[in-house]
Amino acid sequence: MHRRTLLSALAAATAAPWAAAQSNWPDQPLRWVVPYPAGGGTDVLARTVAEAMRQTLGQQIVVDNRPGASTNIGAQLVATAKPDGYTFMSADNAVLAYNEHLFSKLPFSPEKDFTYVGGISRFPLALVVNPAFEAKTVKDFIAYARAHPGKLNYASPGNGSPHHLAMEMFKNRTKTFLTHIPYRGAAPALQDVMGGQVPCMFLDLAAGLPVITSGKVRALAIGSAKRVAALPDVPTLAEAGVPDTEVFAFQGILAPAGLPAAITARLNGDLNKALLNPTVVKRMTDFGMEALPGTPEQFRAMARAESKRWGEIIKAAGVKLD
Repeated sequence: MHRRTLLSALAAATAAPWAAAQSNWPDQPLRWVVPYPAGGGTDVLARTVAEAMRQTLGQQIVVDNRPGASTNIGAQLVATAKPDGYTFMSADNAVLAYNEHLFSKLPFSPEKDFTYVGGISRFPLALVVNPAFEAKTVKDFIAYARAHPGKLNYASPGNGSPHHLAMEMFKNRTKTFLTHIPYRGAAPALQDVMGGQVPCMFLDLAAGLPVITSGKVRALAIGSAKRVAALPDVPTLAEAGVPDTEVFAFQGILAPAGLPAAITARLNGDLNKALLNPTVVKRMTDFGMEALPGTPEQFRAMARAESKRWGEIIKAAGVKLD
């Protein structure tokens, strides 16, 4: 047999089982990697969406919690997995927009090592203060910060968190100097803001709506393009005089690079259907989230734009995690 003919035959023989596997996909349980501990907001949302997707995919989706290294452990696991449609992950700001700027070297490339499947949700962050803090508006807050440079502390769940970087963007836009007090998680940071030990922070609405509506903290502004229905009297940062400061956390699904187009399209379609599921809608409403349905291309474009936007802020602030 001619060498070229032999190679073509071997290639066809190798491709045939893979093509058959794609046509039968999924014929076994799938693994959804969550790069955070069980019980947190990302985990709860993933399990809710996974259950809705199970109903249309016809297979169990097993949530695999792989926390650590600012989500890099879970992301590396997925980046190096076989692109067969049986392994994918929840990816948020850390994987999609921050870590390539926060770490000198990553074990994966957000640009090259993943297939972007689709968006799940986003939720804005609010600038909040202790109720006793003297600033009643964003204008007052900026004036106070400028009058006390470096003496106004702010809390966050930790270095490199969306809450931390949101304040860094706010500082950049308003030319103010506040001192960062990082905590080990959102709960202790919020506790100290409510207790008055630290006067302010950026707080995500997924965790913050109950304490804002109860008056335990006061929201000065929302980092979204428009006001949120749950807090109609709270202006956006743009309305409060700080333009170009949209700050939100967002999530979507990534799979290993090279995922076949047919499987990507099926996963994306089932994800978009899941976002209309009444249980998922209710969960997102309870968390103050906005669903992000759309195509893989739209999700990728949004994520890469966010990476560029936040890369400029991270560089200007000199924030590093290694």
